[in-house]
Amino acid sequence: MKFGIALPNCTEGLAYPIPFTSPELVVRLAQTAERLGYHSVWCNDHLTTQSYVRKKWSQPPSYYDPFVSLSFVAAATNRVSLGTSIIVLPMREPVATAKAAATLDVFSGGRLILGVGVGAYREEFEAVLPRVASAKRAEMIDEGIQAVRSLMVDRSATFSGRHYEFHDVEMYPKPLQVPLPIWIAGNTAAAAERAGRWGQGWLPAALPKEHIARHLTALRQAAESVGRDAGAIEVAPQWILSLAPTHDAAVDRFRKSWIFQHLLSLKTSTLKDQDLTTPEQYNLVGTPAEVIDKIEQYGKVGVTQCASLALSGNDVDDVTEQMQYFGEEVLPHFQSAARVTV
Repeated sequence: MKFGIALPNCTEGLAYPIPFTSPELVVRLAQTAERLGYHSVWCNDHLTTQSYVRKKWSQPPSYYDPFVSLSFVAAATNRVSLGTSIIVLPMREPVATAKAAATLDVFSGGRLILGVGVGAYREEFEAVLPRVASAKRAEMIDEGIQAVRSLMVDRSATFSGRHYEFHDVEMYPKPLQVPLPIWIAGNTAAAAERAGRWGQGWLPAALPKEHIARHLTALRQAAESVGRDAGAIEVAPQWILSLAPTHDAAVDRFRKSWIFQHLLSLKTSTLKDQDLTTPEQYNLVGTPAEVIDKIEQYGKVGVTQCASLALSGNDVDDVTEQMQYFGEEVLPHFQSAARVTV
């Protein structure tokens, strides 16, 4: 089992208060994650402020571009993988996205994991692209994934779809990784099927075990239908982390965090099919022993990584303490298990 940390490049006003983040903080947390033995660090993608954030805060949040943020992280680290969780592909033109991703993979020495999805907030898509506001984002991401992959692989790439079109694009250099890992986000069977058809990984967000198991059936069937090995596809949920010496303290800490309120904002989008009365049950909330047990139970249903762990807390010290706590009390358990397996 591998573990990754979500960096706060685009989470002010959502998971954390305003002000919170800075370029220096993003880089420092990534360096700390590498030192503690985490496998990866992840940046997300927002281009404009959500309406509920505008109502809550008088000051706009600072949202830092994920590719640019990760380029600075790459220069300041040596080993840790660099993930996007996620690039909102319907808001971004495929050729420019592919160029940025390939460049980052080359500059980082082959460390990029390109996570893509439709995005949690349709209002953001409509604000950025009002001329196509009525478009079906599911169609756009289906086309976008195929278009980006073609640009990554083909000497001369041509694509013609309903939403995207380009002709004879010779995009070099190609990524160092072959294939560049594209992980596909989403909590639905349709998202899992996309991952099965085209992705190297599936990135759901805080799903209960039974939902993951059910959607993994759809992933495997989709992979088999196109002759792919479903077992080679990473299953890497994104969870919120809240550790404490007692269960009640961990739950209290979680429910008092800004990130808990952020979960509630997703009840009409990413988490629309989930019970949000007790989200601590399917997030990594509890004592170190309880969290280890949760992770092991998820492993039994097919989870292979814990990607982009969102650290609960209302200030930088809280977030740093959670990363350290998990790194010292939970990570060693799985690192020891991996050594025994080998």
